[in-house]
Amino acid sequence: MKTDSKSAATDAGAGTEKWLRMYRGMQMIRLFEEQVNDLYTRAVMPGLAHLYIGEEAVAVGICEALHRDDYITSTHRGHGHCLAKGASPDRMFAELLGKEAGYCKGKGGSMHIADPASGNLGANAIVGGSAGIATGAAFSAKNRGTKQVAVCFFGEGALGQGLLYEVMNLARLWNLPVIYVCENNMYNEYTHFSETTAGEILARPAAFGIPAESVDGQDARAVHAVASRLVEQARAGMGPSFLLANTYRYHGHHVGDVSRDYYRAKQEEQSWKAERDPIKILSDWLVGEKIAAQPQLDEIQAQAKSEIAAAVDFALKSPYPGVDKVGEDVYA
Repeated sequence: MKTDSKSAATDAGAGTEKWLRMYRGMQMIRLFEEQVNDLYTRAVMPGLAHLYIGEEAVAVGICEALHRDDYITSTHRGHGHCLAKGASPDRMFAELLGKEAGYCKGKGGSMHIADPASGNLGANAIVGGSAGIATGAAFSAKNRGTKQVAVCFFGEGALGQGLLYEVMNLARLWNLPVIYVCENNMYNEYTHFSETTAGEILARPAAFGIPAESVDGQDARAVHAVASRLVEQARAGMGPSFLLANTYRYHGHHVGDVSRDYYRAKQEEQSWKAERDPIKILSDWLVGEKIAAQPQLDEIQAQAKSEIAAAVDFALKSPYPGVDKVGEDVYA
């Protein structure tokens, strides 16, 4: 997003701490996911994982606009959302490795992490599966008069799920404080979204009378600006909204999707990494506006690396749950 000098100065004056916090948050997600990929390829981590690398600006830009007790629901590609909302990387790694110290005591794994203490009602392996949960949370918040807001993250593949439209209909009828965030990373698993999605995406929420807009999902400042406005509108009782964040995943659909030549070109991936990297876009702005010097950003990255390394070490050394625990937490 291009800005003139006046708007750039206004952004800079909005709070150096916030911008550095967002930069750190994006680095934490990137480094976390790189470690996930390493653990999987070394056969240390069971199951699969769906990496969020390349999409960090969406999770961080939106969650920075939320209060801790606001709600989010996530997707099978949900590590970034979980971290951005305030989860601890050590307990997240423990969950991915099936350890008892994990958020779901090692029983949920990569695609089912939940942390109610930070407002995360859970990731969901079912495409679009958490749309009803987020809408229900917004219904509860409105009934209780708490001014809490719910954000429902989903990929563009969920635009083919009927549940999403059922709950958007109810959200508009009941004027619920929920924001539907479509992270369009262009590919439904191995198929370009243009081959699976008819018409214009923003026309779909518009059919329910839900205000909808799009944003450059690689620009954390642009995402945060729109999210802040939509969150405040929802908190003020103005009902649901829909945000289309156009982004890109650097890796495959999951960690086992290594060779992607049959559905997208290497040149496309390289172009996004070189020209549209969300961390570089934010760091270039921070340095260009003299909000931070490069050595300061390097130090933030180094600290994040140290924290992630310690989290992996914690998870590797943590015990697995005992066999006697298999029947626990099956029912509320």
